[in-house]
Amino acid sequence: MSDSSGRRLSDFHYDLPPELIAQTPAATRSGSRLLHVAGAALEDRTFLDLPELLCPGDLLVLNDTKVMRSRLRGRRETGGRVELLLERILAPDEAWMQLAASHPPKAGGRILLDGGATAVVEERDGRFFRLRFSADAPLDVYLERHGEVPLPAYIDRPSEAADSERYQTVYARHPGAVAAPTAGLHFDEALLARLRARGVAFAYVTLHVGAGTFLPVEVEDLSRHRMHSERFAIPEATTVAIAAARSAGRSVVAVGTTSLRALESAAESTAVRAGPGETSLFITPGYRFKIVDRLLTNFHLPRSTLLMLVSAFAGFDTIRAAYAHAIRERYRFFSYGDAMLIERAK
Repeated sequence: MSDSSGRRLSDFHYDLPPELIAQTPAATRSGSRLLHVAGAALEDRTFLDLPELLCPGDLLVLNDTKVMRSRLRGRRETGGRVELLLERILAPDEAWMQLAASHPPKAGGRILLDGGATAVVEERDGRFFRLRFSADAPLDVYLERHGEVPLPAYIDRPSEAADSERYQTVYARHPGAVAAPTAGLHFDEALLARLRARGVAFAYVTLHVGAGTFLPVEVEDLSRHRMHSERFAIPEATTVAIAAARSAGRSVVAVGTTSLRALESAAESTAVRAGPGETSLFITPGYRFKIVDRLLTNFHLPRSTLLMLVSAFAGFDTIRAAYAHAIRERYRFFSYGDAMLIERAK
């Protein structure tokens, strides 16, 4: 099939053997494999090869958001268990959260939490609930004390102490995410030093990944999908670095789909606007990219908006072939899995 903007949800399905879903990270951050995708050319590399695949003056744009301990477990006053996952904090005692329970509470319902804290339902919007908290500390502090690392549901084990370090990038600076920008998990300080020695430049954006990133697409007609909104900020220094890379004819390389969505959301022609913003940008085949030349990313779930994004970036047929190759070659998939370096389709 040729690329078009008329794709449907079922076009983005693929069958993945369950054993290829990475349940733990690689022994070392940079010990993952790397599939280099340049059109029909697929090359099996290791993540440690990344400096060889970049040129001096290329610009890596990384998302420096920091994952919060954003999953809480509680119970209703009637005894039913409740699980909460933060979407965003609105005030020191208020937040939007996903709520999972056999019988979700209605407005006014109370949830009992650890440490004597409670949460009262203020309103509901689909899967999300606005909750008001009563605790002995502001909500961000309470989460750090009582929350869990929010591993995705496809990691079929409880979070462990090691996840507090490994489900976080080494350059994380600004708390606010409920999921890691997973392409960045492969970088350690030694690899960053090698890239700097190679002459690769670095710039940062901050996009706080929300709980909506875990929501499935539920409509076959993608034009009817409502994309969740996420907050981002782009420093002035990043816009300057992008302009410098472009003027020198070098590549702008987004580390992760979150970095790409922030840059493309702030694009003004071929430049990027500095400052804060919100994005609900839904990228599907047919989208015309303005800023990003190359994308470093992990492998994404079937039927997900992120698989649609990479299909738009590389070409639908290219990504289908790359994923089939990765499955044959037993790459590890999803958050703790292996990575791809993708060249943008021309």
